[in-house]
Amino acid sequence: MQPAAYWIDHLDLKPHPEGGFYKETYRAAENIPATALPGRFAGASSFSTAIFFLLRSQDKSMFHRIKSDELWHFHAGGTLAIYVLSETGLTIHKLGSRVDEGDALQVAVPANTWFGAKVMDEDAYTLAGCTVAPGFDFQDFEMATTSQLLDEFPNHHAIIKQLTPA
Repeated sequence: MQPAAYWIDHLDLKPHPEGGFYKETYRAAENIPATALPGRFAGASSFSTAIFFLLRSQDKSMFHRIKSDELWHFHAGGTLAIYVLSETGLTIHKLGSRVDEGDALQVAVPANTWFGAKVMDEDAYTLAGCTVAPGFDFQDFEMATTSQLLDEFPNHHAIIKQLTPA
């Protein structure tokens, strides 16, 4: 298995604001007009976008939400835990190759849902792909604060403290 540095270098991944590394690899040439999108969108959006996303065991994808559905695809490395907070509570999805141990090769995160992630194994990484439709735009990205999530999800203090900025 290649080390994380190999993928960061060969895929030209850059630091992501939520944590980890990424590179946009696809953005649809056509847009959906704002009038055809739900009111939560501020303007037109591309049909879809895709990125490579890499987290190392020392990295965390902080809790955030976007206005579109996001589909995660496993590519290489160890298992990634994706923590999703919703009105039904905390759901932990495992993205990885060990399907016989409960990993999934794809995980969907619904629009407007708080989520974060971390690699489950020490000294490991996960290389994933993320597809967003309607396409991703940073104006549709919201990073959570600790107090914001603790107010809404007080029973999940430990993971909220781990996956929000200090």
